Amino acid sequence: MNLNRTGRAGALCWAAAAPVFLVANLVTGLRWRQPAYSWATHNISDLGNAHCGIWDTTRPRYVCSPWHPLMNASMLVTAVLLAAGLLLTWRLLGRGGVVRTAQVLLLLASGGYALAALYPADIDENLHVLGAFLIMGIGNVGLLLAGFAPDTTTLGRRRRLTLAAGLVALVGSVLFFAQQGLGIGVGGMERVAVLPFPLWACCLGVLLAETRPVRDLALPAQK
Repeated sequence: MNLNRTGRAGALCWAAAAPVFLVANLVTGLRWRQPAYSWATHNISDLGNAHCGIWDTTRPRYVCSPWHPLMNASMLVTAVLLAAGLLLTWRLLGRGGVVRTAQVLLLLASGGYALAALYPADIDENLHVLGAFLIMGIGNVGLLLAGFAPDTTTLGRRRRLTLAAGLVALVGSVLFFAQQGLGIGVGGMERVAVLPFPLWACCLGVLLAETRPVRDLALPAQK
């Protein structure tokens, strides 16, 4: 498979999304003091909360994220990179109802990152929860559906990677919404639900970027 400039740009966007998101998680979490940030106990959303205080009636915990602007900005960048990667590789990934439906659902999930970033949980919980549902609900269904793309498509040729990511993400979502940590904490289970999409996009972006580029052919001048 050859890759044109548009497809390569999309692949690079995908490859960058997960590192941006993960680095922001790590750096923002390291700025927490008393208590330290815990990936098992705290939600990803806690990193973006704008105010300090006790948060969440279901699992009360003290939240205070000094660098919340960094986390929210990185989530917005992640949203842009994931959406750009989808749009720029739209035709490259294949055709057919399964592929197109999966792409639309994943595009909605990308919008979920933007919604969660623009509306932190302690600013507008309803819109933030909607963003989380787009990521962990709609997006993970789309990711699993992408694993059933026809063998002749780019998505179909990466079926094992895609199905594995989709299954892990969807199981993680069900367990997270049920508030079941299974030894890794509810916060850890949220990572199981959220991370497969950007990690899958990163892996697929790297694989696509390694393919041979198509040389632009100049059209003969019209007389």
